[in-house]
Amino acid sequence: MFMGEYNHTVDEKGRLIIPVKFRDELGSEFVVTKGLDGCLFAYDLTEWRVLEEKLRALPLTNKDARAFARFMLAGAASVEIDKQGRILLPQVLRNFAGLEKDVVLIGVASRIEIWNKEKWEDASYDADAEELAEKMENLGI
Repeated sequence: MFMGEYNHTVDEKGRLIIPVKFRDELGSEFVVTKGLDGCLFAYDLTEWRVLEEKLRALPLTNKDARAFARFMLAGAASVEIDKQGRILLPQVLRNFAGLEKDVVLIGVASRIEIWNKEKWEDASYDADAEELAEKMENLGI
């Protein structure tokens, strides 16, 4: 399970250091794709295959299902960790998430989210925690 929050930077070539704690769980190769809320999602290969199967099972006749599958798969990229613990983020993914320099990587159970630091701070999920917790009661949490 991924958890924790780590601050790093994207260098001028688009490389990002992956925290050691995340590297251990991700393996040497994993998938990064467009995520929700303006961030990127990173999945280890096992978790990616689970998501991929769910996307394959969506009905082709449903317009929203087709759009969501396109969103998740068209921007997906397989990345490898180099000897310095870095990955090369494709330009299209950096543009999507607004990743220019300062980034925050957060562990969210089965995935890692990669955020532009300003966007992450502006989202201020901590300030809304009590309100979110009340809403989660309806989902059984």
